[in-house]
Amino acid sequence: MKFHFTAVAVAAALLGVAQPSFAANISISASSTGKNLDLFRKQLDEFEKATGNKVSIVTMPSSSTEQFSQYRLWLAAGNKDVDVYQTDVIWAPQLADQFVDLKDAAKDVVGDFFPSIIASQTVNGRLVAMPLYTDAPALFYRKDLLDKYGKQPPKTWDEMAATAKEIQEKERAAGQKDLWGYVFQGNAYEGLTCNALEWVKSSGGGQIIEPDGTISINNEKAAAAIDRAKGWVGTISPGGVLAYQEEESRGVWQTGNAVFMRNWPYAYALGNGGDSAVKGKFDVTTLPVAKEGDTPSSTLGGWNLAVSKYSQNPDVAIALVKFLTSKESQKQRAIELSNLPTLSALYDEKDIAAAAPFMPNWKPIFQNAVPRPSASAKVKYNEVSSKFWTAVHNSLSGNGTSAENLELLEADLTTLKGENW
Repeated sequence: MKFHFTAVAVAAALLGVAQPSFAANISISASSTGKNLDLFRKQLDEFEKATGNKVSIVTMPSSSTEQFSQYRLWLAAGNKDVDVYQTDVIWAPQLADQFVDLKDAAKDVVGDFFPSIIASQTVNGRLVAMPLYTDAPALFYRKDLLDKYGKQPPKTWDEMAATAKEIQEKERAAGQKDLWGYVFQGNAYEGLTCNALEWVKSSGGGQIIEPDGTISINNEKAAAAIDRAKGWVGTISPGGVLAYQEEESRGVWQTGNAVFMRNWPYAYALGNGGDSAVKGKFDVTTLPVAKEGDTPSSTLGGWNLAVSKYSQNPDVAIALVKFLTSKESQKQRAIELSNLPTLSALYDEKDIAAAAPFMPNWKPIFQNAVPRPSASAKVKYNEVSSKFWTAVHNSLSGNGTSAENLELLEADLTTLKGENW
């Protein structure tokens, strides 16, 4: 589908934002995951054509952990070279003081967004970022292979592992030597926090730190959940999965070398691309649970756009943010990249349902998704997450048992918390 942004559409996104009388040069930092940069460039070209301003892209690595570290350095130094930042949903409390309050500029559109997402980007009454797209991961599965062996999409983690093992063994015996049963994100970074939170929460083991600030991670159910995942490494998952991030997992999946994959919705559109070996052969379902009756637990993700308080052209930067988060821009992003919109009305769009059939059914998944404990840990969240993913990675690597590592983690988090978060 070809998109054409009319001058009227661009103007609508700019309403309420004071425009300078001269053309400005601004920049936006953006993740290089998937085809994110390609779509941004197309949309920025339309913005430039309609406004006369110029926008350059500062390319960021796909690892959100690396992005956060770089952002923090730039913002602490008062960097004027980046005007708009693409930000993870969890960063708002940590970077809020460095961003412009968008509440007044967005007052005409803020009611169109999901309230929970707006709330996640509001710190001390200030709207520090506008929601670009939301996220909740799924279990991708090879429908053709499950049909071939008479299997149903798994409901539990053990069922997933058993199905993965059986199909992996039979397909390898038939000549598919590179096939693996399951790929996920096992590298020591924020993505492992997301994966492990899903294992733990879907097993009744809590969510690391509870909403009231209680440290809950050191419990038997959490340890058992991580032990279960350790059993996948080297059996249904390659040993190298401990270095995988989203794109490495997708690489294995998209070349046809995995039965199951845990990943975010962006992988759906790419998996059905013309260069994909699994085009038309897969579907998605909710992530498994420990046992029947448990609640599936997808980690709440999502990306937003914030304006640096050091920007020398804040009005143009705000206008760009409103344009990129507008209905027309989000519709294009949903169709071309299968990113989940943050505007409720778009889930009723027939064009989106046709391009990403899973999306309308995904609305309740992300609305019930599990947030990482950034609201509880506040400015200490990044350290909490780093300590958590390190403990989990150690366990998956055989460096200490899960029970031992979670006991040490609890002690570390208790020290980090001090009197309060």
